[in-house]
Amino acid sequence: MVAAILILGLLFIAFVVLGVYAGVKAIGAAKRSVDRTITQARRTVEETTLRAKSYGQAGVGGELARLRLSLRTSMRATQDALRQGVAEDASLAESLGLFERLSVHGRQLDEELNKLERDPDRGTVASLLPTLKQRTEQITQSADALRWAARDRAQRFTDDDLDALNAQIDLEAGALRHWTVETDTPAPGGSRPRQEAANGPEQGPEPENGPVADGPARAITAPDPRPQTAYPWQKKARPETTN
Repeated sequence: MVAAILILGLLFIAFVVLGVYAGVKAIGAAKRSVDRTITQARRTVEETTLRAKSYGQAGVGGELARLRLSLRTSMRATQDALRQGVAEDASLAESLGLFERLSVHGRQLDEELNKLERDPDRGTVASLLPTLKQRTEQITQSADALRWAARDRAQRFTDDDLDALNAQIDLEAGALRHWTVETDTPAPGGSRPRQEAANGPEQGPEPENGPVADGPARAITAPDPRPQTAYPWQKKARPETTN
């Protein structure tokens, strides 16, 4: 009796611990989801504001907004392309590592541009614009180079796979066009089979019920009865009839 109570107590404690652990994990996941939503909303507001300034504001403020918008757009596009590509091509891991190092410089420049947007000394800020523009172009060009190289690599793999598939289809199509010609089964006693219709069948004595049929019968291999994957463009197969 005591052992049963002890086992029930241990099971109860285990269920409580498991429930607390599951609750903590759920709260953590919910918090991360909320943080991602807030970050995404803040980023959307910032980029909308930058876009409005770049088109509607002239002078130093508009130029700084255009630099920040160009920097953010290029970096985000490259980040998405590399993270998506590394899941399918592990060789992009090194490129992703280089991009992470480039992102450090990109974030520093973005923060610097953001501070200069609020700086009241427009004359000094205007004198810094050529250097800031050069730094922005240097970072965005490097990010664009990584992004397009990853896309070209993925496209090359796709083209190579399609070429190989087309070659296999050509071979299969050629094999399907080779019809087989059946020959007669050798008769008991070792007599040789009749030759193919191209050489002309041997003439033998006609049976009492009528003449022998002209030429051997042609047989076509039946289609594979195994189930096939259904596609939207696939029609329902028609049953094959034999004469």
